[in-house]
Amino acid sequence: MVADLVPPVSDVAPELIGSGPMPHDATFALHERGKLRTTSTVPLRDEHDLAMAYTPGVARVCEAIADDPALAATYTWTSNTVAVVTDGTAVLGLGDIGPSAAMPVMEGKAVLFREFGGVDAIPICLDTTNPDEIVDTVVRMAPSFGGINLEDIAAPRCFEIERRLQERLDIPVFHDDQHGTAIVVLAALRNALRLTDRALGDARVVISGAGAAGVAVARILLAGGVRQLAVVDRGGVLHAGRTDLNPVKLRLAEETSGWGISGQLVDALDGADVFIGLSGGQVPEAAVARMAADAVVFGLANPTPEVHPDIARRYARVVATGRSDYPNQINNVLAFPGVFRGALDVGARRISEGMKLAAATALSQLVGDDLDASYVIPSPFDERVASVVAEAVARTARAEGLVR
Repeated sequence: MVADLVPPVSDVAPELIGSGPMPHDATFALHERGKLRTTSTVPLRDEHDLAMAYTPGVARVCEAIADDPALAATYTWTSNTVAVVTDGTAVLGLGDIGPSAAMPVMEGKAVLFREFGGVDAIPICLDTTNPDEIVDTVVRMAPSFGGINLEDIAAPRCFEIERRLQERLDIPVFHDDQHGTAIVVLAALRNALRLTDRALGDARVVISGAGAAGVAVARILLAGGVRQLAVVDRGGVLHAGRTDLNPVKLRLAEETSGWGISGQLVDALDGADVFIGLSGGQVPEAAVARMAADAVVFGLANPTPEVHPDIARRYARVVATGRSDYPNQINNVLAFPGVFRGALDVGARRISEGMKLAAATALSQLVGDDLDASYVIPSPFDERVASVVAEAVARTARAEGLVR
């Protein structure tokens, strides 16, 4: 996740971080006994209620579903419930901390689903990092859910897991670290370029980082109209001549070959219009200074952006981060609740590239005439966000024939 309403570490009593739970630590107190619970949606006041909610009345509903499995969407919770699945290998900026330590984040994700999208979500932390085991486990659980949100699974395994689940399941499968980030970045970039009188097709864009988020952002930018795009990892600009690339990076190198540049990050930034940081590494100020006039800098690592906003503003017209204490927060919560809300509402079989592009367009259009260097993306607390994204996603799913 780039940002899911998790405050930067510096905002949460930094003197307590890593020191263990303390009686006066409000964050630990908030997490006691977890952040979720199940509640009944039906009354259970007497024998009559009991007879309908459970035996013998429930048997009639079970028999109806057995005769027509499609009725499960009407008579169970599946039509509004998502599994949030992780193996705990790429949690926030913490890395591979395992399934137990990942649970507070997965609970938090479920809270965001409910609060921002009205979607029920159940955290599932799996004690395996084997792709075969993860895929088989999720497939076996799938009848209990209307969608699968993959979360904090390390690259490159996350690409394979998502692809295989999409092939085997008839419900939406969405890796938020990839696609939630990508949707919000594209929405913000559309507005940033509009403010600087550039078109997506003319902008020279550099992405630092070729992990889950970097790959997804690159692909949605290409689908959105970017033509000059360089993706950089630790070895430099991805290009087909490199012999150290895994299959995912090699394919991306081929897809981004149009610009034809090579070298390291500092070389790619020379004259670039846009920098998008998804790596966590630090970019020298001298490299930022080599960018084009009225540049756009998205330093999205948390809690420390690749380019500090104060430095970025010396050279860039528009600056965005993944943090809540600076303007233009690139926050995944702007995307995933509405995306799943729209997909679930129409019974979509999957979430297509067109649905993601529609979500990004809807987000960018919300800014409207209020566009400003400090306002290129709506606030997560803008009450219009989830419904506007959901409507765009649902409309596109219908148009693409993806509705059951």
